Amino acid sequence: MSKFNTIKTILPALENILDKSFILLDRNQTEKYSHDYTEDLNFFPEAVVLPGTVEEVAAIVKLCQENKVALTPRGAGTGLSGGALPVEGGIVMSMQRFDKILDIDTRNFQATAQPGVINQVFQDAVAEKGLFYPPDPASKGSCFLGGNIAHNSGGPRALKYGVTRDYVLNLQVVTPMGEVIWTGANTLKNSTGYNLTQLMLGSEGTLGIITCIVFKLLPLPKHNLLMLAEFENAEKACEAVAAVFREGLNPSALEFMEKSGVEISVRRLQTHFNFKEEVEAYLLIEVDGNNMDQLYSDCEAINAVLENFEVKEVLFAESADEKEHLWRIRRAIGETVKLESVYKEEDTVVPRAELPKLLHGVKEIGSRYGFDSVCYGHAGDGNLHVNILKGSLSDEKWNEGLNPGIREIFTLCKELGGTISGEHGIGLVQKEFMDIPFPAHHLDLMRAIKKTFDPAGILNPRKIFPDVTE
Repeated sequence: MSKFNTIKTILPALENILDKSFILLDRNQTEKYSHDYTEDLNFFPEAVVLPGTVEEVAAIVKLCQENKVALTPRGAGTGLSGGALPVEGGIVMSMQRFDKILDIDTRNFQATAQPGVINQVFQDAVAEKGLFYPPDPASKGSCFLGGNIAHNSGGPRALKYGVTRDYVLNLQVVTPMGEVIWTGANTLKNSTGYNLTQLMLGSEGTLGIITCIVFKLLPLPKHNLLMLAEFENAEKACEAVAAVFREGLNPSALEFMEKSGVEISVRRLQTHFNFKEEVEAYLLIEVDGNNMDQLYSDCEAINAVLENFEVKEVLFAESADEKEHLWRIRRAIGETVKLESVYKEEDTVVPRAELPKLLHGVKEIGSRYGFDSVCYGHAGDGNLHVNILKGSLSDEKWNEGLNPGIREIFTLCKELGGTISGEHGIGLVQKEFMDIPFPAHHLDLMRAIKKTFDPAGILNPRKIFPDVTE
């Protein structure tokens, strides 16, 4: 039995806060809020609310707090860890009406935006002003900035430029008590008290609801070059990654793709790609900057490094269309793989020099447990996405026998100096593995932080922490 109350008693009060058109109760209307991009999980909320002002958000949160109604914040629903799933029913608060870019400050290289702005829309808007917002997850064409903050999203260019947390200066947040706070200041330096801004980054909607964001921006690089390197041996491709950096080179993106992932993406996109039978894996490598001569020199140096690792051929994208074509294939791998089979995606990350051992271990573990996997990801920062395919596995082996194999993969990550999520978060589906990176007292400290912010535990309940010790 749930420890939370139903919304029946608060519905009249809810209708005093929001127009009825922004309160969704019909199951046909709430269905799309019952799932995200995580596997095939569905949890229906009792209601979905669509506030449009900070005051409405605060009033709804306070109402839920006072009446102990579960409240799950939601962005675009593109998450891969179940972070936006209303596992306790209650209310889903969609931030889709918070969709405005409020200011682009070219004097200070800053921008202020609401959490429902799509990542790509924001990138394009600041680029028109000659500014650059680097975090670019695969779902950048649909994911919200607020969701990026909730999971501290990265993407290919996190390699050179960092992840979301490196670009957030200040946040307006509604706390689980219904209070509105600003977490920091619109300054590049801030040594004033605890850093609540960074605490919110990656907190997965468990500590507060973000209603406004102040970002730091960079000058927009004028040029980029893109290379596709083909390897007959996937582990050799992984070995080459760390060697590129040991030579003092700093690409803006360095992506690993198994051939099987590229094949699925190309087939599902119904596009073209020149496959070679002997090629097992690819590295997609981008350099960017303002001096084309330097970029060509960097590419020559990278090519020289790759030759030491049995690279078969290195191809250059000759036009903007070719670059976009290759990036489209890469970004679509995760989405297209899940169309092939029931799957589970694990967001592993290790120090990049350990990537060959991680890839080898994943394949060896899969062989023992009887599952196939498609591996790809941000090799430059050691972030390997492992898509485990159900394929011909029986339902029993898939539902009951898979977790020990996943646990071995995560244990290997820890042994290699890594952890169990690089950018997708813990959410619902990874929380049972949190004992691998953290001892009990560490988890207790995190729980204490959660309880300080949210004493009744109404905000995004049953996420991050294992149920058995809650």
